[in-house]
Amino acid sequence: MSAASAMSPHGAAQPDRWIDALPQAVVLYCSAPGGGQRTVQRLNAAAARLWGVTDDRARGRPLLEVLRRHTLETLCERGGELELDVAGRALHCQALLTVAGQGLNALIVEDVTDHRRREAELREAAAILSHEFRTPVAGLRGVLEALEYQMPPEMQQSFVRQGLQEVERLARLVEDLAVGFRPTRARTFPISEAFARAERLLAQDAALTGTPLSFGEDHLVRADPDKLLQVLLNLIENAMKYGPRGGEVRVETRNQGGFVEVAVLDGGASVPDTENIFKAHTRGAAATGNGSGMGLYIVRSVVQGWGGQAWAERRGDQNAFCFTLPSVAGLI
Repeated sequence: MSAASAMSPHGAAQPDRWIDALPQAVVLYCSAPGGGQRTVQRLNAAAARLWGVTDDRARGRPLLEVLRRHTLETLCERGGELELDVAGRALHCQALLTVAGQGLNALIVEDVTDHRRREAELREAAAILSHEFRTPVAGLRGVLEALEYQMPPEMQQSFVRQGLQEVERLARLVEDLAVGFRPTRARTFPISEAFARAERLLAQDAALTGTPLSFGEDHLVRADPDKLLQVLLNLIENAMKYGPRGGEVRVETRNQGGFVEVAVLDGGASVPDTENIFKAHTRGAAATGNGSGMGLYIVRSVVQGWGGQAWAERRGDQNAFCFTLPSVAGLI
């Protein structure tokens, strides 16, 4: 390459070809003396792909003709950083200016879509964990507050057992922190096994609210037992909370092709929007008190993970929150 061909129109040495290996899109540009029109001096390979124009065709053209966005042209004039959403991609843009912007300046554009998605996933995970930890932590607080007072030994032992149950649930949630880094622990087991675990963990709440709790027929299913328990607890706790106080909560089961359908029924008021309540951070119109609106979203996410479906419907004068999971051998 001759000395002349290595120079830009304004006399600046053209960067080496290593610039084409950069993952970021880089646009080198100059401004005419006195703040005149800015012109493109160089596009690297990533910039050529982003704007759909070759380096040769872009050189010497007005910057706005290549970038086709007044927002970016203004950034290139003033310097600084901004983030743009272009065709569903998040682009972080930074303009680096020389003194007075009269030399060779650079616009650097990085696609941060994946990074923003990971941030959103972390925020969602934090909301899920906050929702899931709230119930056992509240239960432990109640047990510890009760144990501060003098009481008969048998009552004291009852509170200790309740505390241990909540600790068991917290231990399960801590295990779930690693769920994204290990395969699902699916196995074949009778669904009554999950029912028994749920009944034991919910015994205190059922007694305090006077809620009769019943479970349907047994089936052989294949799923992650802890995830199934998580789904059952979320749905039954919602039924106990929003159904009439002292009203029965029934868990019914039936064969549905290659799946088992599980329905949690309560006698609460009709739910007007049975689809949106499964969205993240969404609560029903009758929801009271504090809540993250993540419970049903968690249910649907878990159920879809094993290939099932989750929905809500009205059956007579009852709400039915339903889900399906793979069946192995039908009714036991």
